[in-house]
This record gives sequence, C-alpha cells and structure tokens, in this order.
Amino acid sequence: MRIDEPDAIDLDASGLRIAVVTAMFNASVTLGLRRGALEYLEEASAEEILLVDAPGAFELPVIALKLARKGYDAVVCLGAVIEGETDHYDHVAGRTSEGLMRVQLDTGIPVAFGVLTVRDRTHAETRAAPGPENKGREAAIAAVMAARALAAID
Repeated sequence: MRIDEPDAIDLDASGLRIAVVTAMFNASVTLGLRRGALEYLEEASAEEILLVDAPGAFELPVIALKLARKGYDAVVCLGAVIEGETDHYDHVAGRTSEGLMRVQLDTGIPVAFGVLTVRDRTHAETRAAPGPENKGREAAIAAVMAARALAAID
C-alpha cells in the first residue's frame, strides 16, 4: 500500500508529545501556520502540544535540538523567509533547512520543516491561510506520520 492513499496514513496523534516552534519574524504569516498546525494536532488528539516562540527562522534549529533532547516525539518548526533586496534570504533559508535536517539526523526525532521560503509575501500569506492547504497543518501531519513510522520500525 502506498502512503499517499488516505487509508494508509495514520493521522492519529494520540499518545504523542509534539512541540511546535514558531518564528516570530513575519508573525502575520507564521501565526497562521501555527493555527493550522494546532488545528490538526488537536483534531488528531495529540497527548501534549508545547508551543514555543523563536525570534526568527535562523533560531529554529537550536530550539528544535533542545526539544528533541527533552523527549518530544516530534518537533514542528514553522517560519517564513521572504526574499528581499539583500542576500539575507539565501543565508537564512539555507542554514535553517540544513540545521533542522541535522537536528533530526543527530537525534532520531522527526523535525517537520514548515518554513516557507518564498519570493513574495502574498505567496506566504496564501500558504498560511486557514484550510486544508495550510502549510503549518501539512508540517504537523508530516511530523505525526514520521513519529508513527519510527515507532512502527521500533
């Protein structure tokens, strides 16, 4: 059975402790991502949901590392890096992605990448809008799926 078939996806988060870390830079976007993630995690009956604010996307990896080491089953990282007139976008987006990947590989705890990397603010706002296409929601689903897959392997 393929994982993209609805019956094959275990979307039940009961018994899971999930941390959601949200970058406050571009908060008008990232808070929409957080709402989407929380909506899903509550629907899926997560045992514990911890909300943590980060200054920006660049700080997400170190906070995710601490949470992974604290015993959370998964960490959902949310942020919005929007291209501007400088190279700042390239540095932040790339380093954040690399850092979050390193956290999950070093700890064995899933870290969902819910960081928007977009060229235009309207693209970010669209992806953070309420509904099933909300990228925060999708990141939370990915975190639960990965946590369940790892548990099944054990």
